[in-house]
Amino acid sequence: MPDSSPAEPDPRRVVFAVVASTFFVGFGGGVVFPILPNLGEVLGISAVMVGLILSANRWTRLVANAPAGVLIDRIGTRTPFVVGLAIEGVATFGYVLAIYASRPDTPLGSAVGVVSSSPEAWFVLARVLWGLGSALVFATAYTITADVSEADSRGTSMGIVRAGITFGFPAGLVLGGIASEVYGNSTAFVLAAAFAGLASVIAYAVVPETHVEEHDTSVSPLDLEVTVPALTVGFVNFGLYFAYVGILFSTLVLYLGAESLTISTDVLGYAINFGEQGTSGMLMAITVLMGAIFTISGGVASDTVGARVPVLVGFLALNAVGFLVLTLAGSFAAVVVGCALIGAGQGGVGGPLTALLADLTPEDRMGRAMGTNNVLGDVGGGLGPLVSLPLARTIGFEVMYAASAGIALLAGLLLVVGIYVHTGSVSPSVEESII
Repeated sequence: MPDSSPAEPDPRRVVFAVVASTFFVGFGGGVVFPILPNLGEVLGISAVMVGLILSANRWTRLVANAPAGVLIDRIGTRTPFVVGLAIEGVATFGYVLAIYASRPDTPLGSAVGVVSSSPEAWFVLARVLWGLGSALVFATAYTITADVSEADSRGTSMGIVRAGITFGFPAGLVLGGIASEVYGNSTAFVLAAAFAGLASVIAYAVVPETHVEEHDTSVSPLDLEVTVPALTVGFVNFGLYFAYVGILFSTLVLYLGAESLTISTDVLGYAINFGEQGTSGMLMAITVLMGAIFTISGGVASDTVGARVPVLVGFLALNAVGFLVLTLAGSFAAVVVGCALIGAGQGGVGGPLTALLADLTPEDRMGRAMGTNNVLGDVGGGLGPLVSLPLARTIGFEVMYAASAGIALLAGLLLVVGIYVHTGSVSPSVEESII
């Protein structure tokens, strides 16, 4: 009798689909950063409100991450992944509505104004929706990868998926910085929304169910993974996102303006001049591009070495060096070097860190573990803009960037202590870590 059971999904095909989907939807995550800090002044939005808008998605994920993780363990990965991507597409188009909310003289602006003529309200709503969608996407992307990968290649697979997520972000930064200056802010947002729609189509067509066979729809937002590995990895994530997205990304455009550091050069006889928005978009893109490259390298290195902790500590130290270079930067070239080092360090941590979490977590609780990890990361990323934007001109950019270097070093110490408490070794091998 022929075997009627469904065929096992091809891991490479699944990972590729996850990478492609998260890459295209990532445009919407990056496009807002080069635009909104300066757009705030044009639309009359205060620095505190801009910080609230930029961090609203992370505060939303703070509430949504845990239920998303539990939902994945209950009903599987495919539906939450596709739905999450679709929600992010709708959220990205919400940025367009926010722009037109301040233009009642246009047909779209008049229609938007029926609901609310406040750009702040539309931006906050869009970021809240983005938070809901990304809570589903991030938890499912890594859980799908953990489901289809083996332990000896898990670091590489996690690194590739994280690189896909990260590559979309710098594409959005460039899109937001350059397209907004050349074609306008609303055009940049429309392009990002279109790519997010493409991401949903790819996921729906290709990504299979990988996680559960029987559905249980009961979900509790308090059902977190509070084991030592989950909390250790989560607090490392907290520190990194607090410094990286919360401080660096939220203040870089203002720092460049204060220091008069922008791109101005000639290429083949053509003058290239970007303001602080375009320049910050390019710098953040370099940062995240380096992160994406070293995400893959870090994952491969942890598989090759056969241990995650040494690789993680090395990249955390590199992250700290990058912030120190930025603190001492006296030229645009130095800022480029600092941003590149920060990105390399941040990215190098990504693959091994999620692989370590998967190594130390039972498969049936991986969704919860990723939810807990994302909760703590989003607390850091959400708290950062609220703190950094109002204080940037008060205590100085250099002080904040120096403190960020200390955060990376403290995260390395926390990682070593947490893993030692759980395993009895400061650097357990991959085989010793597998649950």
